[in-house]
Amino acid sequence: MPYNSVLKPGLFHGQVMIVTGGGSGIGRCTAHELAALGATVALVGRKQDKLDTVAAEIHEDGGNAQAYACDIRVEEQVAATVKQVIADLGPVHGLVNNAGGQFPSPLAGINQKGWETVVRTNLTGGFLMAREVFNQSMQKTGGAMVNIVADMWGGMPGMGHSGAARAGMVNLTQTAAIEWGAKGVRCNAVAPGWIASSGMDSYPDSMKPWIRSLQEAVPCKRLGTEAEVSGAICFLLSPASAFISGTTVRIDGGASQGTRVWPLPKATNNAAYDGFHRSRVPNVLKEND
Repeated sequence: MPYNSVLKPGLFHGQVMIVTGGGSGIGRCTAHELAALGATVALVGRKQDKLDTVAAEIHEDGGNAQAYACDIRVEEQVAATVKQVIADLGPVHGLVNNAGGQFPSPLAGINQKGWETVVRTNLTGGFLMAREVFNQSMQKTGGAMVNIVADMWGGMPGMGHSGAARAGMVNLTQTAAIEWGAKGVRCNAVAPGWIASSGMDSYPDSMKPWIRSLQEAVPCKRLGTEAEVSGAICFLLSPASAFISGTTVRIDGGASQGTRVWPLPKATNNAAYDGFHRSRVPNVLKEND
């Protein structure tokens, strides 16, 4: 069964798309959808084995993908990886800055090393990828970038390091849209809310009850799917969004618009879209402990 994208077949035929963090979660799903729509996908991430697994899945499904191990926090590695992608596959048409990571902690418990590690992963790495793709390719040919941020409006308690980095990425998106627009480069962002993704299984057991309760704080009364994020990303990379740049699309079921003053009733029509034929329910959502 192929990826069931809502976008037209062959939309990205002949185009090269880089997806960072493509070895799991939203990045993996997005890579599959882009490949299903005809793109050649360059999967970038730190763990070669995870990237190879996703590349093999895409090839099995009839698409094209190639894996490139790279720590996006290291400037020299980023420059070399982008250069290699261009040498192997050709000019880059789209960049999905998806790689990221954080750990739960109140601000008072975050030391400098932990803070800087999260900021380097979620902000500096995205900047380095965007800069190198622009300098080495898109300033000559144009293209589109989509940065993955998070629902950090109103603060991000328990994840302050990540919230600060994601807010910085939103501003970087806006700045890049202005500085690079004349070269035919569009830069947008998507801000996923609570998405049922493999990343949920990386948090400690103490957070499992909280994770399972998240849907109650969403007006739609459910978690989002990886495909619902990927669909927005692919739209922002497509010609249909040719006059959209510098914006951030919130994909959170209305959660970031909510207020504790307004009670959320039970949902009646909250069907999800999941076109990803290889999607997996996170273990934390299947367990009852």
